[in-house]
Amino acid sequence: MSARVERATAQAADLDDEARDARYANPFAPPDETEASAEARPRSLFGEILDWMLAPLLLLWPMSIAVTYLVAKSIANGPFDRALETDAYVLARQIHPVNGVAELSLPDATRDFLSADNVDKVFYQVLGTRGELVGGDRDMPLPHEEDRPPPGLVEFRDDVLRGNDIRVAYTTVEFPQTPGALPVLVQVGETLDKRSQLANDIIKGVILPQFVILPLAIVLVWFGLSRGLAPLHALQAHIRARRPDDLSPLESRRAPPEIEPLVTSFNDLLTRLEQVMELQKRFIADAAHQMKTPLAGLRTQAELALRQDVSEEVHRSLEQIATSSEHAARLVTQLLALARAENRLSGQIFAPVEITEVARNAVRDWVQAALAKQMDLGYEGPDEAVEIDGSLLMLREMLSNLIDNAIRYTPAGGRITVRVRPDAATRQVHLEVEDTGLGIPVAERARVIERFYRILGREGDGSGLGLAIVREIATMHGGTLTIDDNVYQSAPRLAGTLVRVSLKVRETARDLP
Repeated sequence: MSARVERATAQAADLDDEARDARYANPFAPPDETEASAEARPRSLFGEILDWMLAPLLLLWPMSIAVTYLVAKSIANGPFDRALETDAYVLARQIHPVNGVAELSLPDATRDFLSADNVDKVFYQVLGTRGELVGGDRDMPLPHEEDRPPPGLVEFRDDVLRGNDIRVAYTTVEFPQTPGALPVLVQVGETLDKRSQLANDIIKGVILPQFVILPLAIVLVWFGLSRGLAPLHALQAHIRARRPDDLSPLESRRAPPEIEPLVTSFNDLLTRLEQVMELQKRFIADAAHQMKTPLAGLRTQAELALRQDVSEEVHRSLEQIATSSEHAARLVTQLLALARAENRLSGQIFAPVEITEVARNAVRDWVQAALAKQMDLGYEGPDEAVEIDGSLLMLREMLSNLIDNAIRYTPAGGRITVRVRPDAATRQVHLEVEDTGLGIPVAERARVIERFYRILGREGDGSGLGLAIVREIATMHGGTLTIDDNVYQSAPRLAGTLVRVSLKVRETARDLP
């Protein structure tokens, strides 16, 4: 049991290693669909750089406060130590030998200063040649014997007196005329209140401005980072503003050096994409020619054979061949039109198109087919020209599919209307094809625009591609497709189908402000 568990664990580890190696080998490869939901999206470049810039700043700020405190203490100790050193020298000069014994003679002003109750309490002590107390405070701590400085040199130490931290300056005075006598020890100490107060004042003077400078620095970093990433946003806006069929390379020389390799790689991708699109266009054109020609020949031969005297069974077979070849040719035409419409990067060149003329010509092309089914095919449109930017071939194919669908699914004797309706308020033109057929249920309208989808139970020899082609061509031109009811009788209510394609009207120089 344990051996199987170990083998399973080892295999899982190997799979994890392989997946990790594959991800590091190509970090920009499309993610696996099974892992897409589990893995979090990478952070934005702006947030990542901002973190790496602000994190050190916020971490260094407490360190700067600590360093500032130590520097402030050092600065505060300097002048007070020099003053304490001066007091020690002055006190040492007031010591004189009298019969081999040290005596301290202090002026009244000096004695009053040493005994005054200032912010910092001042203590002093003088020990004679035999260690006796000559003057001052008896409780002052003594330095170690090996730490006593030579005569004339003042040293400092930190000590404690009656529970208070004090700073002590001490020196010695030697009497050469008294051989064998110990040097006189002179100590002057003071509490640290004034030092701490000065250090705090220095820290406040340095730290308080940082509470203003730090937010300002964060704002400046934010602004500078935004300005630094502005070329990326400009590149993004430029790419989004390009037409879907624009495969021209970007100007890499205008990009910053850090982005130039990305722009160059993107241009290489555009070049390869253009080559692929060109090959696909050539394939579509060749396929259209190679498939339509034999189908047209097959239909022609079947129609010629129908003119001959043949048996009834052969006649029915020839009619079926002619009808099937016609349907196959129509299906090939629709498939090729759908391929061109779905390939929105196939280099379709948009030009001004007079849409009312396209609609009238489309109606004229389908009049005979409508008359053959005893239908009334009409046109309604404005007298003035309405222009849009688009592909004449694809727009003609779109209208042909709409009219073809209406003819196929409208019973004999029905009515079909092709309408061009400009909308000045929205700067759009609506191409509408309405019929008096059976209509399309609301629940089916989202599905009838799918390829090869047909409503169950409906008669007709359609392929289920007409509305899919219309949707793709409308999307190619930035338009929208709407399917609604065409109510042509109120009581009892009878409704056919109204298919509307809304396209943006081309702006002319007269329309511009």
